[in-house]
Amino acid sequence: MEPAASGHIRGILFDLDGTLLDIEMEPYINGYVDGLARCFEDLTDRMVFAEVLISSAYALFSNRDGEQTNEQFFLSMVARQLGIGKHQLHQRLQHFYKEGLAALAHLVKPFPQSRAILQTCFDKNLKVALATNPVFPRPAIDARLRSAGLVDFPYHHISSYENSHYCKPNRLFFLDILDRLDLKPEQVVMVGNDTQYDLPARHAGIATYLVDTRLIDHDQLADQATYRGNHDNLLQFIRQLSGCRND
Repeated sequence: MEPAASGHIRGILFDLDGTLLDIEMEPYINGYVDGLARCFEDLTDRMVFAEVLISSAYALFSNRDGEQTNEQFFLSMVARQLGIGKHQLHQRLQHFYKEGLAALAHLVKPFPQSRAILQTCFDKNLKVALATNPVFPRPAIDARLRSAGLVDFPYHHISSYENSHYCKPNRLFFLDILDRLDLKPEQVVMVGNDTQYDLPARHAGIATYLVDTRLIDHDQLADQATYRGNHDNLLQFIRQLSGCRND
């Protein structure tokens, strides 16, 4: 597959889960929520905590005004609904991030081609952003990258709920990353495996590469991708990019 206008590509936006990480998502989410709930069981019922946590996370997908970061919006919702002070909430969350995430490491691994895909991008001096949906805090994202052996790359940007104001599929999420990378839409390709959340990058003028190894296509939109293939095809696609010269 020959990339169109490959000489203009200066950056790659990668989805994380199901794209670079081969993750057992349902057990991971269940373990994540259960682990957090245990950290608060002296303050609130674990089932109630889990329900509030999940509903607050889903609320991040609503079309908000963008003045608050995802973290501020999320923590405000959780604190208000559970009647827990923000400072105490933040402390307990930080404790879980330090002590509880290791128990989930066995659920995360890279795809065999993931390191080669990323290394090729950096060898070509492309700007690389991890455009994962920012409903997780940075420590949880770093933990997954560490479990997969992908934490050591010098990413130019990693989306997390601390530094993001919107979520996929909102076009403002993609435009924010373009601004951070100082790139134009036509200079970037969004790589992901979920048609609902990754292909909407096209609404920001960004070409899309749909990785179908772990394809999620609930709405039958796969044919709207600019490019499509498995991880071997993706690696070949990136190898064919001309890359950028050092300044």
